[in-house]
Amino acid sequence: MKGKFITFEGIDGAGKSTHVDWLAERLRACGLTVHVTREPGGTALGEKLRELLLNRNMHLETETLLMFAARREHLAQVIEPALERGEWVVCDRFSDATYAYQGGGRGLERNKLRQLEHWVHGHLQPDLTLLFDLPLEVARERIALASRSLDRFEQERADFHERVRQAYLERASACPERICLIDGNDSLENIRKRLEKTLVTIC
Repeated sequence: MKGKFITFEGIDGAGKSTHVDWLAERLRACGLTVHVTREPGGTALGEKLRELLLNRNMHLETETLLMFAARREHLAQVIEPALERGEWVVCDRFSDATYAYQGGGRGLERNKLRQLEHWVHGHLQPDLTLLFDLPLEVARERIALASRSLDRFEQERADFHERVRQAYLERASACPERICLIDGNDSLENIRKRLEKTLVTIC
């Protein structure tokens, strides 16, 4: 039996990363083998591309192609082999993020994104996507309080992040059977209760 593929999505500051490791531990407590990974990244090559993507300015199409190049390597080296072995994969961001950031935020044509998605992983979609959403002003406050240097996406203006958020919500409306919307402004306890209830649908 193939494993399950769960992705976490949301605008910067939505709080999704807080729950990735927690969810993985809950799954391991059920006796499952779980791999936690991220995009861009997840492989030695992918992490090198991540460093470029988060810190170097580049043409939008170059940025998008590098995102999908890192994703193809990630799929081939990590995600697909794990799923074939019957293991579960929990990934911080996947192609929904590219639709949101490069499509919604930067304005790349959706048709180009669809072509790349079909080429790179037309055979595979996440079994479940957890989309953390919250008002932009709250997310921006969280980013401002972060005690670290911000990458070039986090440094973008508020209107960019609002376009990203709206693109995410459009994806959720288009794929309600896969994407579960989580209120990122809710309490930690309530969010984790919601996550546990959602897991029941695919376990």
